Amino acid sequence: MQATYFDSTTHSHWDKITPTSRARAREIGIKPGLLPTGPLNAITDVPGVRVGHVTLNVGANIRTGVTAILPHAGNVFRHKVAAGVYVGNGFGKLIGSTQIDELGVIESPIVLTNTLSVWRAAEAVASHMLAQKGNERVQSINVVVGETNDGVLNDIRGMHVQKSHVVDAIVRAVDGPVAEGCVGAGTGTVAFGFKGGIGNSSRGVVIQGFQYFLGVLVQTNFGGILTIDGLPIGKDLNHHFLAGDSGDGSVMIIVATDAPLDSRQLKRLARRTMLGVSRTGSPMTHGSGDYAIAFSTPSGPNAELAVLSGRSLLLPDEELTPLFQAVVEATEEAVYNSLMMATTMRGKRGIMIEALPLSVIQDSIIKHQYQS
Repeated sequence: MQATYFDSTTHSHWDKITPTSRARAREIGIKPGLLPTGPLNAITDVPGVRVGHVTLNVGANIRTGVTAILPHAGNVFRHKVAAGVYVGNGFGKLIGSTQIDELGVIESPIVLTNTLSVWRAAEAVASHMLAQKGNERVQSINVVVGETNDGVLNDIRGMHVQKSHVVDAIVRAVDGPVAEGCVGAGTGTVAFGFKGGIGNSSRGVVIQGFQYFLGVLVQTNFGGILTIDGLPIGKDLNHHFLAGDSGDGSVMIIVATDAPLDSRQLKRLARRTMLGVSRTGSPMTHGSGDYAIAFSTPSGPNAELAVLSGRSLLLPDEELTPLFQAVVEATEEAVYNSLMMATTMRGKRGIMIEALPLSVIQDSIIKHQYQS
């Protein structure tokens, strides 16, 4: 079984784009919003955050996997992080969400997988956490597992994700560049009728003289009428849920920031991810599970300076608007990266889902005089 972590292939010149090229949005000139990205334009621009994938692309029918997001490299149960959850449309399964709502913290890695593997994944996360040093007497733990349904391409009823795959994704999680497209929990997903997958993006903001980063990772498996930075791609191609695709599916959105926020503020941040999703053309259909989890890991020089200067460790509400803008922009771009980095895939029963041709975006830019 294949485990994928980072695809270093890049396409940085517009004239090299062909119908089969893959590139991140910024590599072909799509730059949503106004805020600057972090150095990697990834969720791992937030200090301490790590991501691991296990990709199961086996035989003719297995197209699934696991993605793990770690708020930090330590024992998350012993060093919990503030968190908030928002549900845009609740047609899905998000294990652990009620306790996050109640207590406002996350105490385990966040794991993403397919719909019928959430329970096995939850057991795997719990076993892994209980085995960590310092947790010998723990008798209750709130694990966080989300999903989308990859049953179009994947033999989802076979429940091929094993507990070892989940633990592998957690222990192999690293900082640095994050693999995107057909990897991990995005291996078998479909978005806007094209091949979906994992995408991420980040933004940097300055608040009260301090630099903070915000990163977003998405697992895209939803539909609508695809719009890319204002370009009506789905409409131009007549390729959208009103032309045959149901638009149902789901999207999982994970938001990380090193800005010092409490759980109430993080829920406000999570809520605004749906504005970013809507920019990509989603109406949040009846059968789509649209979930966002936001967490804060304030640490490092910003936190130390705040203590030394006698400032509150939490940002006041009136200072949150730059972060709201950041989460909308990063969510939008993360969706685009998931589509643009995904490749055409054939799955169960020979079904083939085509990747979004990046040349179509070039044609649309010319048609709509995007750069005029």
